[in-house]
Amino acid sequence: MNHLETEIKELKENIVEMWNIVISQISKSQLALKNFDKNIVYNIEVNEKLLNTLELKIDKECESILVQQNPIKVDLKFVLVVLKLNNNLEKIGDYAFSISKLIEDQELPFSEKLLKSCRVFEMFEICVNLLTDTLETFEKENNELLKTNFGKKETIKKLNKDSSEIVAEYINANQSEVKMAVNTLSIIRKLDRTCDNIQNIVEEMVFYFHSKIMVVQKN
Repeated sequence: MNHLETEIKELKENIVEMWNIVISQISKSQLALKNFDKNIVYNIEVNEKLLNTLELKIDKECESILVQQNPIKVDLKFVLVVLKLNNNLEKIGDYAFSISKLIEDQELPFSEKLLKSCRVFEMFEICVNLLTDTLETFEKENNELLKTNFGKKETIKKLNKDSSEIVAEYINANQSEVKMAVNTLSIIRKLDRTCDNIQNIVEEMVFYFHSKIMVVQKN
């Protein structure tokens, strides 16, 4: 294994680590919301610092490979894709952190009735499943798992759209819980944006797999 191959291998290991931490952050934010557990919130905040450090490390590794190793063809496309994956994963980690801050901001637990009506935990599960599927696709370089993503994304979009009216009706009936209801809506919005970034990840991997196939065919 030459020096470039070694650096590419380490880069892949680091982006996989980043991916796993992001999945954990989303899962923990779901658990913190469900149990109104501020100890979990603290754990998310600690891991956010780890994610930020790892994101910078991956960016520097990509820049180093591009400048010093001058990769071509598949290796070049891989490094460029990892740069974009890293950016999207960092944003998803930020959403998980923002959700944890909304939970921390609450003095009383969120309304189980409102969470259920808006199907918030279903949204969490979809995001976690999509992130897990895309990670498996990346590691195994098998794009079959990507074919199921469209329907799940559309579910998230519909739930986000429906939530505004549900939350508005809840506020009208529970004037003393406006802050909690608004925070619930904010969580839903962040999960919707998480889905958008996952879609970006999917598109980048489709681009990479297609490019790799083209290179192989030309050779």
